[in-house]
Amino acid sequence: MQLQKPVLVQEQRQKLSPQMIQSIRLMALPLPELKDEIQQEIEANPALEVLEDRSTVSLESFPEEREADSDAARIYENSSDPGYGRGRDPDDDSKRMFLEGAISRAETLQEHLLWQLRLQPVSERVREAAENLIQNLDDDGFHKEDPRLVCRDVPEDVFKSALALVRGFEPVGVCTSDYRESLIVQAELFPEAPPRTVEVLRDHIELLEKGKHEDIRKRLKLSESDLSAILAFIKTLNPFPGRQYSSSEPQYVIPDIQVRLKDGEFVIVLNDEEIPVLGINPFFDRLSAEKHDRTTDVFVKENIRRAKWFIQSIHQRNKTLLKATRAIVEFQRAFFTKGPKHLTPLTLKDIAGEVGVHETTISRLANRKYIQTDWGIFELKYFFTNSISGAGSSGSRFSKEGVKQVIKEIIENEARALSDRDIADQLARRGINLARRTVAKYRLELNMDSSFGRRRE
Repeated sequence: MQLQKPVLVQEQRQKLSPQMIQSIRLMALPLPELKDEIQQEIEANPALEVLEDRSTVSLESFPEEREADSDAARIYENSSDPGYGRGRDPDDDSKRMFLEGAISRAETLQEHLLWQLRLQPVSERVREAAENLIQNLDDDGFHKEDPRLVCRDVPEDVFKSALALVRGFEPVGVCTSDYRESLIVQAELFPEAPPRTVEVLRDHIELLEKGKHEDIRKRLKLSESDLSAILAFIKTLNPFPGRQYSSSEPQYVIPDIQVRLKDGEFVIVLNDEEIPVLGINPFFDRLSAEKHDRTTDVFVKENIRRAKWFIQSIHQRNKTLLKATRAIVEFQRAFFTKGPKHLTPLTLKDIAGEVGVHETTISRLANRKYIQTDWGIFELKYFFTNSISGAGSSGSRFSKEGVKQVIKEIIENEARALSDRDIADQLARRGINLARRTVAKYRLELNMDSSFGRRRE
């Protein structure tokens, strides 16, 4: 997803508190990292405590009524589609699978960026230049070679468009020369950056690295509160944005959401078993109602305020995740009832409009969040895919992933080895127009051999 560049001068930017910045960051965290973040906050804030650690309770201790009584944990979608009639009751095995997750190959930085590129409505020249820039990135997200040399035959305006496009993808700050430029780009693109943050990073990075904050404040004539807001924001930035994708080890995936059919209805269940129930420490509650010296009062009230905001931020994350999943299910109901080949084109903007948030929020939610379905476990961003034109007066459109599943089905169901031209012809008969070389490209992405290779087998 490309982040929009700020159109207002820095002084007109909305000033977000450190708590609001924290809320935005929590939105992006997958379940394992959210658990770690909760643990760190509990250790740092004595006013915050665990009321109930659901992850340590056995599965059998949760009666079926718990699901039925929890509005936040499930959402029903009524439908008259006869395909919904095959709903089945969940059993202990499916619930255990949901909680235990599955092994998944770690996604590379290039794969994550190319996925976002496929969703962009840009010209072929910009797309090709962006692909070259992405393939030129190292594990930190920085250029291996001079990007202008990598795109030496590309006009300057196309190069600049491609560079800005990739820099705006998640993780923000890639496609830069080093960590300093990455931090500046992040501060330029995030609308929540406090005024003059870019100036601090661009002109006073040496003082920042040496911890000479007072020197920065005096040189820029900043108030203590303004400098504190800038420093708090900078701490949320990642100087090496690509590193989170550099691991080659398989990932242990814990689904954040489960979607299933029951009695002809969609049931969406949040995996809140992994998230402890948080509350305010009763001792701090009592202290807040009593009279103390000013230092104690400030300490108690500040920690209670932080704890309440943290709890609210987690609730907001889960609420938005549920709303986004509900919208995805509504758009992709053919997938959830009939399988992957029925995936339809869907953009981040579509879901953002339904949920009532910015596209960047949906992009953060979709990244590294997993959903368990009757057809397997999928990353949320799997459901966002560009479209391929279909034939006929209906003007139907098909998603790329859906077309790939059709190609896989054609190859597996044919007794003889089909050439890419044969496959293209079969697709055309189904109303899907694809060039032979595009068929070959999709076949390779499916790790399926050519007709020659299949004949040899």
